[in-house]
Amino acid sequence: MPIKVLYVEDELFLGKIVKETLETRGFEVVMESDGADVIRAFEDEQPDICILDVMLPNRSGFELAEDIRKINDDIPIIFLTAKTQTEDVVQGFKIGGNDYIRKPFSMEELIVRIENVLRVRKEEAPVDSSDSIVMGKYSFHVNKQVLSNGAGERKLSYREAELIKYLYKNRNTVIDRRDLLNHIWGNDSFFNSRNLDVYITKIRGYLKEDPSLEIITIKGVGYRFVV
Repeated sequence: MPIKVLYVEDELFLGKIVKETLETRGFEVVMESDGADVIRAFEDEQPDICILDVMLPNRSGFELAEDIRKINDDIPIIFLTAKTQTEDVVQGFKIGGNDYIRKPFSMEELIVRIENVLRVRKEEAPVDSSDSIVMGKYSFHVNKQVLSNGAGERKLSYREAELIKYLYKNRNTVIDRRDLLNHIWGNDSFFNSRNLDVYITKIRGYLKEDPSLEIITIKGVGYRFVV
């Protein structure tokens, strides 16, 4: 089956070019131009990847991504934008974007980035297993990607699970930030580095019920996961 793309773009001329080009490459493209219609289309079409323009009528791409993440935490999201400020890029990754392309862009660049994000997602498919790790008040079911305590359980994304696994494996030692980035994301680029900051904040929140578990930031070096 072809890869289904939910493409959201209010510049109709550009949108037509992108849609038709992607379709010639074998993608199935569902295009929306109004932010108000996107969540309905997402739920109805169940795409494999979302490409969201940031500046849209009625709702921004960032707002849409937040709603999409509430429905599906793992679907790849690529932002398209004319914005060039670093804080806009950081915001996109904090919301849960997988990649960020500045306009104007070439179709070859967009296609390569789509293929790369989808390849990473395919490689991240977990293997079912009942292996578990006990960390203080928490049980971490590694390959099921579930973190639980007496109050309930939380389904983790692949990268959240990999991050906890790596932190635990190297617990009570200094973990080099670059090693962590290369292990989880495959490189230590600026974008992945900002993504790591977001994930560390998430994991700290997930483990907050047990004060004996602490992820300590070692400035200029990395982290220490104290168990």
